[in-house]
Amino acid sequence: MAGHDWWMHLAFSPDKILSLQKSFFKKTAQVGWYGMQVAAGKETKPLALPSPGDRRFESEAWQGRPFNFMYQGFLLYEDWWEEATSDVRGVSPHHQDVVSFMARQCLDVFSPSNNPLTNPDVIAATVSKGGANCWHGFLYWMDDVSRSAADRSPAGTEAFKVGENIAATKGKVVFRNRLIELIQYSPTTSEAYAEPVLIVPAWIMKYYILDLSTGNSLVKYLVDKGHTVFMISWKNPDASDRDLGMEDYVHLGLEEALKAVKAITGQPVHAVGYCIGGTLLSIMAATLARNDDGALKTMTLFAAQTDFEEPGELQLFIDDSQLSFLEDVMWQQGYLDKSQMAGAFQMLRSNDLIWSRLVNDYLQGKRQGMNDLMAWNADATRMPYRMHSEYLNTLFLKNDLAENRYSVNAIPVALEDIRIPTFSVGTLRDHVAPWKSVYKINLQVEADVTFVLTSGGHNAGIVSEPGHKGRTYQIATKLRDARYIPPGQWQRQTPVKEGSWWEAWQQWLVDHSEGKRKPPAMGNDAKGCTPLDNAPGTYVFLK
Repeated sequence: MAGHDWWMHLAFSPDKILSLQKSFFKKTAQVGWYGMQVAAGKETKPLALPSPGDRRFESEAWQGRPFNFMYQGFLLYEDWWEEATSDVRGVSPHHQDVVSFMARQCLDVFSPSNNPLTNPDVIAATVSKGGANCWHGFLYWMDDVSRSAADRSPAGTEAFKVGENIAATKGKVVFRNRLIELIQYSPTTSEAYAEPVLIVPAWIMKYYILDLSTGNSLVKYLVDKGHTVFMISWKNPDASDRDLGMEDYVHLGLEEALKAVKAITGQPVHAVGYCIGGTLLSIMAATLARNDDGALKTMTLFAAQTDFEEPGELQLFIDDSQLSFLEDVMWQQGYLDKSQMAGAFQMLRSNDLIWSRLVNDYLQGKRQGMNDLMAWNADATRMPYRMHSEYLNTLFLKNDLAENRYSVNAIPVALEDIRIPTFSVGTLRDHVAPWKSVYKINLQVEADVTFVLTSGGHNAGIVSEPGHKGRTYQIATKLRDARYIPPGQWQRQTPVKEGSWWEAWQQWLVDHSEGKRKPPAMGNDAKGCTPLDNAPGTYVFLK
């Protein structure tokens, strides 16, 4: 449908067709001239540069003949297709985005980097190893096929064991219901800040992205700094959970967790939400603000959207037609399967997650190394039918939360009711929650907002521990009554700092805390929060 919409409007746009013809002939002439310069051995400036984050042609071998000619020609025609699939009058914006996205996917297939006969690194590996790389690549491919058929984790994940060398911060499960386990982490300091930190992770993936290895665990970083930390571990739903809805995630999930934390500590909470967990937290914060009960001391959002008007490339997969089809699929099985979710995210970063793996593993015969973040990424979860349908319909398609139409207990939620200090983090290369969309929190809450823009993507930008080389961030606070600064201007005028934003956030938590005291006990038997299991609990192991 999107392709038909684009083609029909393009066919009746003579100005656009003429412009594309001129551009095509110009680029063809440029490629021809460049080829002659390359053949003559002359030094020539590149005609086109890869887009930021495109590492396909970064090795030195691509600068030699004839490979520089090949990739330069490819990049020029890639640019031409971008022209052809954009700015066509009459095409709906959604269809135009879909066509442009699918054109990039198709072009990536034919990239010279993916062809063993036109990739200089593959040719060099084949020559130096006498073709052994091809044999090794074939064995790796067979191994991956067998793992996929048997629904086993990718190669290398065996080295990362939940509860042993990842998700290994000491603690106890102090509350459990049919949807969550609440983990309280053991203090590592003799005193702790009075207000505890409650982390609400996304239920699209397992919680331990924020408790990976010892060196990059946000949980361990916080407890070592003297914070009492609680974490929600969501159950991986199955067919019996098909009727769990968004309000169940509000009440059975976050509301019950807040009650348990209050029963154990007796203090208001520094609440933290990541991705969709942050969206849920903003809903809960606005709901609690109706009664001004003081349950939340502050609110922190990691790569979390509260306005879905510009939700990024995930919107390519979501319109009324596709959602109808998706609901039929989910209705039959009761949930959205983890492989369907993973496939969508892989397409958003196909060069990194699909084609680079094909080239490295199967053509060069070099098995891609596994790290803790990649192992976590392979530990996917499912989405219950009702919740996922409500989430996509009300938030993605209708943007009900930003428009004050989203209801909890049949009462519309208003984000402007939120008055507590807010800390929001956006990541520079986020395909899931674009930072300019995340930045809109500045327009929605009636509170002081400290906004951070950090290097990295949706996951790697959040897992940004101190000492991680190459990390940068920008930070500034907008007071409640201060004028709004557009995101582009904010980015230009805010200084760039080296290092990890974790340190700035931790200091912000300290600044909004009431001093230290003896850490609370693990659980509270009298209030029904008896320690049940050691961390990481049982829900994290559900496949």
